[in-house]
Amino acid sequence: MNRTAASGFAALSILLATPTLAQGNLNDVKITAEEVAPGVAVLFGAGGNIGVSHGEDATILIDDQFAPLTEKIEAAVAGLGASPAEYVINTHWHFDHTGGNENFGKRGAKIFAHDNVRKRLKVGDPDGRWKIPPAPAEALPVVTYERGVTLHLNGDTIDVMFLGGGHTDGDSIVRWREKNVVHMGDLYFNSPGWPFIDVSSGGGIEKALYSIDSAIAMMDEDTKVIPGHGPMSDRAGLTAYRNIVGEAVTRIRALKDIGVSLEDAQARRPLDSFERGEGFISEDEFIAAVWDSLD
Repeated sequence: MNRTAASGFAALSILLATPTLAQGNLNDVKITAEEVAPGVAVLFGAGGNIGVSHGEDATILIDDQFAPLTEKIEAAVAGLGASPAEYVINTHWHFDHTGGNENFGKRGAKIFAHDNVRKRLKVGDPDGRWKIPPAPAEALPVVTYERGVTLHLNGDTIDVMFLGGGHTDGDSIVRWREKNVVHMGDLYFNSPGWPFIDVSSGGGIEKALYSIDSAIAMMDEDTKVIPGHGPMSDRAGLTAYRNIVGEAVTRIRALKDIGVSLEDAQARRPLDSFERGEGFISEDEFIAAVWDSLD
């Protein structure tokens, strides 16, 4: 893994350094549910936010967090009055979004994802710093796509769309057309700190901005937005986030264009005025990711 990926996975690696540590840290996690539209909910716990579509046809999960949380996730789904999940959609391959795949796959759920998600899960990163093993067969998506797929379930038209990626090379967003809800995956970090651009997984800041712009163009002022991390949001919140990230990239690009080194660019603290606070990704880590992805 390069320096960008290593820094991005650092926080998750602390949690998942060993199965015992992961189990211990996740024992106290509570999964909470928020209904955002009839038949559409979001589950908050540890890892990426889980979208839920439920109704008379089937229950669909968008992402599934960590494996030790599967039973808690199932209990939260049941608390919505929903049946057990029959479909899982992975917004991308990172293990805080796909860690439950094996459990749900063994329970018979069909997993959907972009082509590159299956490829990366199948190979893993066994030689990298965090020794991510190849995923077992039950954890792999059984339906993949290049540009997207549409599901007609529960009276909804549910569009799963690849808009170009950017967080990784396999990011999907999920849109409930009639309910006017969009799950952004980790193209949207509605939390302190800076977004994670996983360059080693094919991510790139310009692709991320393009994908966010494309998603915003599909929304109106009433659209409810589920971010990959953080509380519920809307079009205005996503637009403000995009503008902050875009301005940050402009400042970083300007430093790169005049030929300073990455270390000098970080030392100049070009993003301090945004006051993003402490989060999963620091200012220096974000600058490094943007720097690498602009090469």
